[in-house]
Amino acid sequence: MIQLEAIRGCLEGSIPAVLATASADGTPNVTYVSQMHYVDPRHVALSFQFFNKTRENILANPRSTALVIDPISGESFHIELLYLRTETEGALFQHMKAKLAGIASHSGMVGVFRLQGADVYRVLGVERIPGPVLPNPQPRRNLLNAMRSASARIAACVDLDGAVDAALDALASDFGIEHSMLLFAEEACGRLYTVASRGYPVTGVGSEIAYGDGVIGVAAQYRTPIRINHMTMEYSYGRAALDGACAHPWPLETQIPFPGLPEPHSQLAVPVLAHGRLLGVLCVESPQDLRFTYDDEDALVALATQLGSAIHALQQQALVESAVTEREARPAAPLAGQALEVRHYAANDSIFIGGDYLIKGVAGAILWCLLQTRAATGREDFSNRELRVSPDLRLPEISDNLEARLILLQRRLDERNAGIRLRKTGRGLFRLEVDMPLDLRDL
Repeated sequence: MIQLEAIRGCLEGSIPAVLATASADGTPNVTYVSQMHYVDPRHVALSFQFFNKTRENILANPRSTALVIDPISGESFHIELLYLRTETEGALFQHMKAKLAGIASHSGMVGVFRLQGADVYRVLGVERIPGPVLPNPQPRRNLLNAMRSASARIAACVDLDGAVDAALDALASDFGIEHSMLLFAEEACGRLYTVASRGYPVTGVGSEIAYGDGVIGVAAQYRTPIRINHMTMEYSYGRAALDGACAHPWPLETQIPFPGLPEPHSQLAVPVLAHGRLLGVLCVESPQDLRFTYDDEDALVALATQLGSAIHALQQQALVESAVTEREARPAAPLAGQALEVRHYAANDSIFIGGDYLIKGVAGAILWCLLQTRAATGREDFSNRELRVSPDLRLPEISDNLEARLILLQRRLDERNAGIRLRKTGRGLFRLEVDMPLDLRDL
């Protein structure tokens, strides 16, 4: 007997499944199915969106047959099904709802698709339909070996900055995935901001996207993986990021280009979680159709789980170490030359250096406080602990994602290359380096 696990590729959705049902008197009905979701080796779930003839038949006669086709080989199968129940809440329902929302956002159909329930069926049997087939290509990588190598990379990291780079480097070298990005969550305002990327013309560090926008935003909103394996029309990360960039109009340009592909044909976004808290989203994409399989999704969920645990542990370690490794701050050396104008807009804590936008939000507030402290006292050495506890800096509440903010700020300053830098000088310690006098303007 053919096992359901062996044909998971037929449930990708790029070729819709066909469902045949019959009414109580035996009248047949055939229709396409929006989603056929693999639940476990003995069950699938179908999306319930409308009360139509199929729904009426299933309630009257619970047996049905589905036709599914492998999108690579063209191999066809019949799946004999028995309707068991409809779930309208819980993990399965939320996952299918999120996937439908991701497809809707990806295709510009937000508000059109609405999942009413997840119809759970028992798989009674799987039968191959005779006919010519194309050969399935060999797997691109041994995913178990790739995961082993990636785990070793992440486990060897001693700070958050290194763990971020290790995860994306592993995706490129171990998994063979050329385009990836990691975004950290800012749950207070329902947004994510890019801290690192690989394979794009621009890094996009500091770019933002709202919960619910595209596959990344939906993965964050529902805390579940979202995988789309075919190109749909009228969608780009840039537009999604811009449409939700700010709740209130802002007269100055503060938009950092998002690093996504202009026409992604395959996308997989996986939430990074730790102890029930959303830390961020790991996203990979490809210009190829059907690039990411169920197996890729399983592997990246495992990678994101380890990354989440590493991030949490490194953040907790930083809380302890920064409290015991402070040293006396040294004054900054006097600087000569033309002053560099740095403007701060209190409305959203945006920072402009020499007229060009740098960063906003909490990261902008941190930089402005550091620059003001340096101007007032001459200091250039600071500690993470000082940022957390000093009332003089008057920072907004940050909790334990301070290290993520500092990584974002450091990378954005390095990318801007305007003569202001943050450099680590020890565990929980860093230095604000400035190459020229500064003209600080608070607006």
